[in-house]
Formats: sequence, structure tokens, C-alpha cells
Amino acid sequence: MTEKAKFARKLELFVTELRDHVSSGDGQWTVKGFIDIFKNVYTISSDTKIVSKILEIHLFPKILAFAQANGYKVVLAEHQNYYPDISFVKANDESVRFAVDFKTTYRNPKKPHLCNGFTLGSHGEYFENRTSTKNIQFPYGSYSGHFCLGIIYDRAEGATIDETKAHGIDELHAITSVARNFHFFVTEKWKIASDRGGSGNTANIGSINNIADIIAGKGMFSKLGEDWFDEYWMNYKKITVQDGKGGTKKISTLREFVEYKNGDVSLVVDKRNGEE
Repeated sequence: MTEKAKFARKLELFVTELRDHVSSGDGQWTVKGFIDIFKNVYTISSDTKIVSKILEIHLFPKILAFAQANGYKVVLAEHQNYYPDISFVKANDESVRFAVDFKTTYRNPKKPHLCNGFTLGSHGEYFENRTSTKNIQFPYGSYSGHFCLGIIYDRAEGATIDETKAHGIDELHAITSVARNFHFFVTEKWKIASDRGGSGNTANIGSINNIADIIAGKGMFSKLGEDWFDEYWMNYKKITVQDGKGGTKKISTLREFVEYKNGDVSLVVDKRNGEE
């Protein structure tokens, strides 16, 4: 078994413990808010970025214990916009490194088989130049694997959450959690990638958003493999071809790219229709 396969197996086993660590008996998040020195409790916002950051803090002692138990050192991203969130570096062989990014999203309340999706990191400088140190903790090519530690949850839709109100500490159990019904999973990021950007005008890789496919690692590249994922995103919207109408266009779909490279188009897992 390769070092990457061993690490993946251990990480997959580890995340099975995390739901109980963050959840009460009825599935609510055990974090209710933040407290001041006067023992006033203030409800946190349901904003995804805030929930994600607090979950990371909540889980960090468990992450640290996992690393120590398995012979790894934890190196945190030195800057907020650096990739990845955590680098696991083998204590007795520092050439063995694994990138792990926390990825948090919520279920679509109207279509609960779908989630809001993830951004899977940049396809810019450090992704194209595997020796670059721009916005990355260690060069991309020096990692033995790139993993997502994913968290999917329900938002407290329709619940009465007053972010302006202070509660007494004896009211903790009466405060509605902003998140509940957590599902934790681990996957290599290429396995859940789509062929579309993840956010606005930034150079981010997008994910699929069907929850069952995310958990099973059945993204658009899952049958093609990681090399196709790397090459597609290195060349995303950079290759110009004729459009058959006398003009030109940039290749911006995986099917077009595989056809251009004379690959096996039948291996493209088309998730564009499967996201409905």
C-alpha cells in the first residue's frame, strides 16, 4: 500500500469520530455562540465563512491528536489566502507531505440531495507551476496527495436566531444552533471536481454539488484520473479552437478538452445534468 493510500485510510477512519465531537444527541451543533467575561452568550451568524472557521477551530485539537498519533507534524497555512489549510508532514521523512483543506457547505433546503458546492483551490500560478511558492505553503508538486476534509450540514432554516440578543450562560441549551445534521467525509479533491470555476472571476476550481456523488468521489474526472484533472485545469480557457461557424472559441468544458486531446470521451462523467 502506498503512503498516500495509508494516509487516506487513516483520515477516512478518523473523520467517522468527528460528528459526535461537534454534535449533541439531537444532531445540533454543540457550539451555540461566543461568550464574554460577563458570561453573556451571543449567537453566531449562519454565514458559511463564519461557520467554517469556527468548525476548524472546534476540530483542531482532534486534528492535532490525529497527526501525533500517526507520526505527522501539522503545518498551518501562514497566510489566510494560502493553500492548503493544513499540511501534514511525516515526522521521520519530511519529503512526505499531504495537503488537507477544510471544505464546508450546506444542503439545499429545497433539494436536500444537493449542496452549495465547494471551491477546490486555485488553478493559477502554484497549480500551473508545481515548484512555485506563491500563495502555497509548500510547492504543489511536493505534496504526495491533495485531500478535502469535507463537512456538509443543514442550516437552521426558519429558526428564530437573534444575533443581537445576549443570552445567559444558563440558557445555553435553549439557544438554537445555526447548524445541525453534520456529515463528514474525506476525498482527494480531483475526485469531486467539476469542469467549471468555483467562484466569480477568481481562478478557483469548482466542485460537483450532488451530495451522494461527492461522498462517493464521483466527480467529472473520477473515471479519467488525476492527470486529466491536472492538465484540464492547467489549460482552462487557454486553448483556442475553431467553433465550426467560421470563428473561434476557448475550450471551457471537459468534453471539449478530452476530444481536443483525442482522449476517451466516454470516460467523462457528465454532472451538468445530474445536478438538478
